[in-house]
Amino acid sequence: MQNKEITVTSPLFPSLDDFIPMLKDIWDRKWLTNNGHYHKELEKALAEYLGVEYLSLFTNGTLPLITALQAMRITGEVITTPYSFVATTHSIWWNGLKPVFVDVDEETGNINPEKIEAAITPHTTAIMPVHVYGTPCNTKRIQEIADIYGLKIIYDAAHAFGVKINGESVLNAGDMSTLSFHATKVYNTIEGGALVCHDAATKKRIDYLKNFGFAGETTVVAPGINSKMDEIRAAYGLLNLKQVDKAIASRKVVAERYREAFKDIPGIRMLKDIEGVRHNYAYFPIFISEEYGMSRDALYEKLKEYNIYGRRYFYPLISTFSAYKGLESANPSNLPVAHKLADQVLCLPMFADLDDEGVNRVINVIVNRK
Repeated sequence: MQNKEITVTSPLFPSLDDFIPMLKDIWDRKWLTNNGHYHKELEKALAEYLGVEYLSLFTNGTLPLITALQAMRITGEVITTPYSFVATTHSIWWNGLKPVFVDVDEETGNINPEKIEAAITPHTTAIMPVHVYGTPCNTKRIQEIADIYGLKIIYDAAHAFGVKINGESVLNAGDMSTLSFHATKVYNTIEGGALVCHDAATKKRIDYLKNFGFAGETTVVAPGINSKMDEIRAAYGLLNLKQVDKAIASRKVVAERYREAFKDIPGIRMLKDIEGVRHNYAYFPIFISEEYGMSRDALYEKLKEYNIYGRRYFYPLISTFSAYKGLESANPSNLPVAHKLADQVLCLPMFADLDDEGVNRVINVIVNRK
């Protein structure tokens, strides 16, 4: 159906027939939150699937970022990227810390490790990189820099569910990694998230912090927050975990169709699969330059004429928003590559049940430019 709306993403839903008996069980247990049965099952299942040792569930993907900075007792300045979703930098601001922006790598959109050292000051205590579109950062080089200067690393891995480098989960890099299980992600619990760490003592502190700081019925060890995941979303997540591999395989097919269709079109650049990386195909960004003959924004509007909705993700840059544009590091002259990518990027529709007819519609508009 030519007029059917094609959105940039569509949620992965579990079978309703499978979900209803789990809801009945929750009703029978009369336990909706506070580390219930399905919550415990999902933490265990996710840790096993993702190849990590310690994982704490959260009610969304932003609170793990805020909590990670608290749990690591980060102070002063945090080096980060302007090319991300605003939650990355907001988490730094909410902790009373100063974000320091550095430019990104043009090939991946990830933070450029070679720009990090120049941004380090006596007040720098941490680096918060982002695995943009699920493409892994240069974790080895970032770790080398952190080790030299005694800095902590917290990865915003919101896009990197299931991503591995040479068989090893990207979530094991750095000191902590955070995940988002928002409805728009490869794997979702409707809303949700997780914080990954590497030892039992740190997980215990995280679990205290996400539950008001309670370490017992009458003992509060820190000024925590309420960010627990409920039983309904945990059950939903358990079901989605069973089908996420199939969903990723379907996404890969869509990505391959796009790459084949656009490979010889001047002015369209696409991200490449990296050898040794298990990608999750969370997004499919293209970068439009003047050789294409139509601006990124013109193509964005042209697609909408055909009821196709892409997303200029990430645009505008975080560093241009009013809360941050006064920072010295937010000066556009400091971030030329990030500004270039933000002005060129357009994420195309990408989801597991995007069918051939839908993919063909997207391809036809972009190839024919009309």
